Amino acid sequence: MSTKEEKPGDEKEPESTWKHSIYNPRTGEFFGRTASSWGLILLFYTVFYGFLTGMFSLTLWVMLQTLDENVPKYNDRVSSPGLVIIPKSMEIVYNKSEPLQYRQFIQHLETLLQKYNDSEQVENEMCLSGQYYEQEGEAQKKACQFRRSFLGRCSGLADPTFGYAQGQPCVLIKMNRVTIKFHPYGENSLQIQYFPQDGHIDKMYFPYYGKKAQSGYVQPLVAMNLLLSKENYNQDITVECRVEGSNLKNNDDRDKFLGRVTFRLLVTE
Repeated sequence: MSTKEEKPGDEKEPESTWKHSIYNPRTGEFFGRTASSWGLILLFYTVFYGFLTGMFSLTLWVMLQTLDENVPKYNDRVSSPGLVIIPKSMEIVYNKSEPLQYRQFIQHLETLLQKYNDSEQVENEMCLSGQYYEQEGEAQKKACQFRRSFLGRCSGLADPTFGYAQGQPCVLIKMNRVTIKFHPYGENSLQIQYFPQDGHIDKMYFPYYGKKAQSGYVQPLVAMNLLLSKENYNQDITVECRVEGSNLKNNDDRDKFLGRVTFRLLVTE
């Protein structure tokens, strides 16, 4: 019987399979790389992204050192304050004999005035009227009292309906908070009368240093009680209120809310 001799070069190498692309047991490669190669890649990206993170964090920290957390760095684009009214509606239309029709207006007023209650304002300072309350250099700024009772018949204390049930509704007006560190000059009053007297916002409520820095601060308000008579009922009335002062703008045709606010009033019976 004859035997066939196997030559050394006749051995077949084991065929590669798809499993070898994940892990090759002959070379010890995992996804085409050895453990040391993967380790070097991991080390490189760890150092690379660690450096980027550190550089970004340092840049952000340096930038934050230039900012005041209570006051925006740039606030000169809107130099004059805007006006808003409460109730939050440009149309105050209701029948004075239907409480459901004016209930939402009362709720808006009552919600806003909660933080003006005497129990809340007692923590604030009794400031000297007619003078700016300057507090530059003080870490914790204080706020002047603006009590709800300052609004008289529009405070909702004596009349919880704010005059709406009698057909003589109250409307509150306030400046928005672009008045940070803003000093109004001259007679800073709205072209209305009533509460406070002559629609005057006292200087002691300025400047405003920011909510975080000036704990307890509330926006000063002007309230007007629209004393409508029977002849005024069932008539559309347009009311425009403006804030006045030597350095205030209230007649910009491009921005109808800059220094003024207009709303429609219609009371029926």
